[in-house]
Amino acid sequence: MSIVARRAPRGGRAALATGLVAVGTCASTLAISNLLSGSSSRGTIWFAVLLLAGVVAGVRALTRTWFVPSLVGLLVALVGVVLRYGAPPGRLQLVPDLDAWERTRAVWGDGLDLINVSVVPMDVSRPVELVLLAGALLVFLVADLLAVALGRAGWAGLAYLAMWIPSISLGFGTGGWALIWTGTAYLLLLAVTAAPQAAGRERGRLASAAVWSSAAVVVGALVLGPLLAAMPGWSAVRLPTFGSGTAGPVQLSDQLDLRHSLGQRTGQTVYTYSVSAIETPEEDPLPSPSATARGPVVSAGNLGPLRAFTLTEFDGRQWTPTAPTSTGDVTPGVLLASDPSIAGQAPSADRGTLAQVDVKVGALDETRLPIGIFPRAVDVPGNWQYDGLRDEVFGSRGTSQGMQYSMVVEMPNLTSAELENASTPPPADAAGSGVLDVPQTSHTDDIAALAAEVTEGATTPYKQAMALQTYFRSAANFTYDARVAPAQSDDAVWDFLQDTHGYCVQFATSMTIMARTLGIPARVGIGFLPGSSDGDDSFVVTGKQAHAWPELYFGPDLGWVRFEPTPAVQSGAPPVWSDPFRAALAGPGPDQIPTAAATEPGSAATQEPGTSTNTPGTVSSTSWVPVAVTVIVVVLLAGIAGFVALAHRRRRRVDLTPEAAWARLRRGLGSRGVRWTDATTPRAAVPLIQEQLLAQTGSTLEGVGEQSLASLSRVVEQDRYAPVAPEVEPATLEGWVRDITDAVGTLVSDRPRRDASPTAPRAGS
Repeated sequence: MSIVARRAPRGGRAALATGLVAVGTCASTLAISNLLSGSSSRGTIWFAVLLLAGVVAGVRALTRTWFVPSLVGLLVALVGVVLRYGAPPGRLQLVPDLDAWERTRAVWGDGLDLINVSVVPMDVSRPVELVLLAGALLVFLVADLLAVALGRAGWAGLAYLAMWIPSISLGFGTGGWALIWTGTAYLLLLAVTAAPQAAGRERGRLASAAVWSSAAVVVGALVLGPLLAAMPGWSAVRLPTFGSGTAGPVQLSDQLDLRHSLGQRTGQTVYTYSVSAIETPEEDPLPSPSATARGPVVSAGNLGPLRAFTLTEFDGRQWTPTAPTSTGDVTPGVLLASDPSIAGQAPSADRGTLAQVDVKVGALDETRLPIGIFPRAVDVPGNWQYDGLRDEVFGSRGTSQGMQYSMVVEMPNLTSAELENASTPPPADAAGSGVLDVPQTSHTDDIAALAAEVTEGATTPYKQAMALQTYFRSAANFTYDARVAPAQSDDAVWDFLQDTHGYCVQFATSMTIMARTLGIPARVGIGFLPGSSDGDDSFVVTGKQAHAWPELYFGPDLGWVRFEPTPAVQSGAPPVWSDPFRAALAGPGPDQIPTAAATEPGSAATQEPGTSTNTPGTVSSTSWVPVAVTVIVVVLLAGIAGFVALAHRRRRRVDLTPEAAWARLRRGLGSRGVRWTDATTPRAAVPLIQEQLLAQTGSTLEGVGEQSLASLSRVVEQDRYAPVAPEVEPATLEGWVRDITDAVGTLVSDRPRRDASPTAPRAGS
């Protein structure tokens, strides 16, 4: 008995059936629309399915072998997917190679990981789009094989059903249009493939009857369905639905793999909180020097992120968690702090400003409680324990929707001057905790050498930490990017330092490991950035604010101190003690320093995996035209290999940015003997330039050149450290660079004449 049905469609009926299979496949993708945020990838998927349908129908018209069209379709789909998702960034690729295949595999793996850890609704990033597209193409090929090649259209419905399984299993509604359009295409497919063979007018009559019968069933369901449902007899019956559940909870990942690209986190609210100052009896009604000395102004920005846990064990690729160890119960009114000299005491305004923080949990399912990074007393219902070594609050049952807890936080007046004079011995209880461990890889020495080079001239651990932070936050050195390139070595940190593209996990890990090579104890903190104000004295934190940052140890008096190497566009301004921009300002105005840190819309430490150099969450807009042309050529010239493709990079005109202008100035002055290192801040570079010019020429920049240098350094500083980047016209930046370069060139070119003059001033006179 042949597996091919006797009435399997042939000729024009086969092409029509393939088209209906494609329409049904496209319609069935609507079943997962409620699981996704936005529909930016729908057009891409539908176009790919319809294009593949045309290829399969064309091959079927050339052969009578039932499996050849499906086999060719599978190969064409594979080639098209590899060309689209395996092409090098910023380039078009018309011929796939082994590197393209490896890049596609990496994107596929990231997509699967992201789907496994994400919650609904999930943003469609490039890796997720690949998984969805591959699934849709596979559904089409299977349905076409069953309905057209084998002539068993009834079984094709099982392939369509695969699109409903995610929504049904997760308990989400699929929407009526998905069922209507898929059902219509399926009924028409059954009619076309099951119609008996006939000739002449009889064939047309039977085809018309099948089409109109299918249409009548659909229209009748649309018209009569609501009327029947409204009748009294039906009102007592609950018709089945395809799910109407709510989105799942957010859970932070404590196994962070630096080789995984970043996926999009949910926009669900994980918690809301309010921050207010606690007035003490001895506090004056009006601000006074004594009140200011006790600590900073109470605000969400100064409070900083709420941290859930810390990580210390890194193997060169992945952070792994350590089981928490209880050092005592969480008792209201008793400080929880890693500093044993204050742990167990009551919060005191003598050590800093007291802040009341009230938290209401949303969609957060976490066994580690988000708490402030400063010493705090926690009042939380349930059985919670404190781990003093890792400064974590953990419980067996975890958080739940609607849960509320509060904290009294001691916000110390930590300054750069205190850190400047601090040493960095390992914590007394850090034996075996790994805060100084550096994984041994083939590039361990290279990382240590780079850390020494970046911090050259830094005489204290604080200056070394600031040099590292400046190095990472410079857009001339690194670019925030949620896509991680395939591994090139056994050391993920070294790969990031060479690729210079990554997200907060890469930045935090790299600064942590480089600090350890300098002998500074360091770890990674995981939690949430301050979030955004809801306009009603409270702040909303979503899964998009998940973040990672390094914490360095500055002795028992100052403890663990947070730094922020992730660029400002994602993390906002760094803490005031590590922000040279804010620390140098006297009385910052509202337009200079925002009161709350910016959120990190595309970062995430935490929800492991998971886009391109575009804004995280957007889907690449690479055209399908090159892929379509390649597919058609491959099909028409099947068996003929060796076509030649020439890909040219289009030179794009990029507007000059502050960082690009600063890099151009640095190159221009370097050719004239005026140089500074990557670790030098723009503010520090200004006097350094003047000193070098004075030593070389006996003069310094004056007039327009001096003003342009000050303006450019200020704009670059704001671009690096201010949450909102300054808006400066490229022409203005180019003018500043030209003025500075011309002024320096004039001084340098005049040097022989000045040296020859008997009255020429001497350096240092």
